[in-house]
Amino acid sequence: MNNILVLPMVIPVMVGIILIFLRPYIKAQRWISFSVMIVNTGIAVYLLDRIQTEGIIRLDFGGWEPPFGILFVADSFSVILVLITSIVTAICLIYAFSSIGKEHEKMYFYSFINFLIAGVNGSFLTGDLFNLYVCFEIMLLASYVLVALGGKKGQLRESIKYVVINVISSWIFLIAIAYLYGTVGTLNLAHLSERIAESGQTPLLTVISIVFLTVFALKSGLLLYFWLPGAYSVPSTAVAALFGALLTKVGIYAMIRIFTLLFYHEQGITHSLIGVLAGLTLIGGSIGAIAYKDIRQIIAYNVVIAVGFILVGLAVGTTTAMEGSIYYLIHDMIVKALLFLLAGTMIAVTGETRIDNMSGLIRNYPLFGWIFFIVMLSLAGIPPLSGFIGKVLVGQGAVEAGSYILLALAFISSIFVLYSLLRIFLNSFWGETIISKEDKIPMKKGWIVPCILLTIGTIGLGFGAEPLAVYVKDAATTLMNPQIYIDAVLNE
Repeated sequence: MNNILVLPMVIPVMVGIILIFLRPYIKAQRWISFSVMIVNTGIAVYLLDRIQTEGIIRLDFGGWEPPFGILFVADSFSVILVLITSIVTAICLIYAFSSIGKEHEKMYFYSFINFLIAGVNGSFLTGDLFNLYVCFEIMLLASYVLVALGGKKGQLRESIKYVVINVISSWIFLIAIAYLYGTVGTLNLAHLSERIAESGQTPLLTVISIVFLTVFALKSGLLLYFWLPGAYSVPSTAVAALFGALLTKVGIYAMIRIFTLLFYHEQGITHSLIGVLAGLTLIGGSIGAIAYKDIRQIIAYNVVIAVGFILVGLAVGTTTAMEGSIYYLIHDMIVKALLFLLAGTMIAVTGETRIDNMSGLIRNYPLFGWIFFIVMLSLAGIPPLSGFIGKVLVGQGAVEAGSYILLALAFISSIFVLYSLLRIFLNSFWGETIISKEDKIPMKKGWIVPCILLTIGTIGLGFGAEPLAVYVKDAATTLMNPQIYIDAVLNE
């Protein structure tokens, strides 16, 4: 039954290939893609339940037992992320049905969405470092197409920057893998952890760990985020929502996995450096969020702030802080997708991108306006919405570890998040409406329904924090105790 572990990656790959041959049949492509995400959601729920009763699950490809073969490993952390990825993608697809346009849908849009999700899920589930690189590349190759889909001048400019940055980071990633393999002699994550623990984290391994940190900082937008605001503001709304929800999170996942499983012996160096980068990211993201008046840029900088906040939990290095980071990671995947959908819809109904050119939208679209208000409160960490529990736990972990500077930066950044979104709300939703009855564009069901579903998600995650706590605690415990992962993979 462990063969089911490969399905969240294999099904999207196979479907993506099949959809290439169904290019003229748009409706078929839509509902096949949507069905794939529903199936992946069911698989993730099943795996999550099994992990609670049986422990970490692994699948050895070709019957080669670790550390000699390629394998997939499912623990609570990876499967929670597969679950949220599948749900968010399904909802973003509903939005895409009403917004992408048939011309772009015929340009293999749904094939590349499936390839993107295959890479994301593969990155979460792989237990092999080189396979992590391969899955990253599958995800990135699909994202290169999606970011440029539409062919507008701004898209082409930003997509070139996006491709160059990711090609360079992938090249550094490959070098880091080669040096690590040359030093330790294995690429299996559990075996790597065991070998590094046996030899001790030598100065050479610490240098290699910093190279990995550079790679994942580039990919997640940790301090090195200069490419992110542009790349996330030019694609179509549904694609931007997927990018904001998923792409930086894969980099964050890889960083958390590598620095809790492999390089956790010299935390005075590695984790302190992560803490410095997280703090600087919070500062830079906060400045960016209040400096711009383009709604897409403001939201992109809110993505940067979230990256810094989540990685504060890793830098602090306590189980409580790690639980907070996982909660906030789940919350941010849902809420950032929603925020990008809201921004795209605001631009669609007004024809404007700057918040000072929008006004009175709540008079024309009251439900839409109150959804934005709920999102604003959730991102600011107001209870009982989903952002609250993660912020409290990260703060508690920081106090336990005595990381008061990071604690202060994390919570000051929350004020900047609230201020940046409050500017949008006051400028764009209050005041005299700029849309007359004659010019009012009807709010499509395909636009508002996904926003409602994701709003239900952020409210439900806040109220349902207690049932989710079992899985989050298990995920945090596994991350903070590497021997659990090693024993499950190597059968020791």
